[in-house]
Amino acid sequence: MNAASVPAPSPQPPTSGTATADRFRLRHLFTLAPLNGDHHVGLRTAIGVLLPLLTLIAVQRIELAPYAVFGAFVGVYSRVPGHLDRLLMQIKAGALMWLVVLLATLAGNFLVHGVTLPTGGWWLVGLTTLVAGAASVVAGFLRLRPAGSLFHIFAFAAIASLPADPGLSDGMFTASSAMILALVLGQLGRIAPLNRTPWQVTPLPMIPPSAQGAIWREGLAYLVAAGVAGSAAILLSGPLGMGHTYWAMVAAVVPLVGRSTQHRIIRAVHRVLGTGAGLILMALIVLLQPQPWLAVLAIGLMQFLAEIFVTRNYFWAMLFVTPLALVGGTLGRPLTPDILYDRALETLIGVVIGVIVVLLMDRFSRASSHTVHVMKLS
Repeated sequence: MNAASVPAPSPQPPTSGTATADRFRLRHLFTLAPLNGDHHVGLRTAIGVLLPLLTLIAVQRIELAPYAVFGAFVGVYSRVPGHLDRLLMQIKAGALMWLVVLLATLAGNFLVHGVTLPTGGWWLVGLTTLVAGAASVVAGFLRLRPAGSLFHIFAFAAIASLPADPGLSDGMFTASSAMILALVLGQLGRIAPLNRTPWQVTPLPMIPPSAQGAIWREGLAYLVAAGVAGSAAILLSGPLGMGHTYWAMVAAVVPLVGRSTQHRIIRAVHRVLGTGAGLILMALIVLLQPQPWLAVLAIGLMQFLAEIFVTRNYFWAMLFVTPLALVGGTLGRPLTPDILYDRALETLIGVVIGVIVVLLMDRFSRASSHTVHVMKLS
C-alpha cells in the first residue's frame, strides 16, 4: 500500500554491460537498506488502521472499511522528522485524500448505485485517469512524500466501485475520523521530552521553473500510464476473465517513482516478483478464511511490516502489501481464489505498460537534452 522509493542504486555508473546486468541479479531482492526509524512509522500506521477497523467491527459497519483504510493512509505521510513539519505534511496529504474520497463516493453513487451505465467501466477508468494526473501534479506542488498519485488512484477507483452504497455522510465521517487519528498518532512522540522536536517549520526554497516543468511532465506520465493500463485491462477483461481493472492502473504508475530510468525498471521488477511472492501468502489466507477480527489483526501486522520494508527494499514490501491490499479490499466478504488470478494478471499488464512509459520518458528526455546541446553549440 505504499509508493515510497526503494533504496537508491549505486551512484557510480556501470562501466560495462556486465555491471548493468549485475544490478538485476536476484541478490538485490535480498539487500536491505539500514533501518531508519521505519519501525516508528510502521507502528503508527498499524495502529492507525487497526483501531478504526476494530471499531467498525464492534458497531457492525464493516462495509465502511475502505473509508477507514484510505483515511488511515495519512499515516504513511508521517516520515518527517520535525513534529510541526510532520503535522503540516499530513494535513496537506489528508486534505488531498479527503477530496479524492469525496469525489470517489460521488462518482460511485452516479456510476454504480445511481444511473446504470453500460459503459460504467470506461467511465471509471476515465475518471480514475484524470485523478491520476491531477493528484500527481497537486502532490508535486505540495511536496508530498511519498510522491505521486498511487494512493489516490487506488482510493478513488476502489471506493467508486464499491458494490454497495454505505452512505455519503457515514463514509466521509469514517474517513475523516481515521485521518484525525493518523494526525494524533503522528504527534504522540511529543509526549516524551527526549523525542520532542522544536515546534517550528523548516523553510523550503521556492520550486524552480525547471522543477515545476518536471512536476507537470510527471503528471502527464501518470495520466498516460494509468489511462492506457486501465483501457488495456478493460479490453482484456472479457477474454481473460478479470474483474478489477483498476489494479492494472495502480501497478502502471509504480515504475514512475524513481531516481533514474534504471531505478524505475528495478522497481517494476520488484513489483512483479514481490506481488508473486505476496500472492502465495494471500493464498494461505484464502484457505484459512479468517473471521473479520482476525483479518483486521492480519491487516495491522502486514501494514507494520510493509512500512518496515518499503523504503529499504520494495520487493520485501510487496510481499506484505499484496495481501494487505487484497484482505483490506474484501473485508467482510468471502475471500475467493479469483482475486489471486486478477491481481497477478493485472499487475503484469500494468507494470509492462508502466515500463514502456518510463522508456518513452527516457527517450524523450535524451532527445530534449540532445536538442538543447546542439542549440548551445550552434
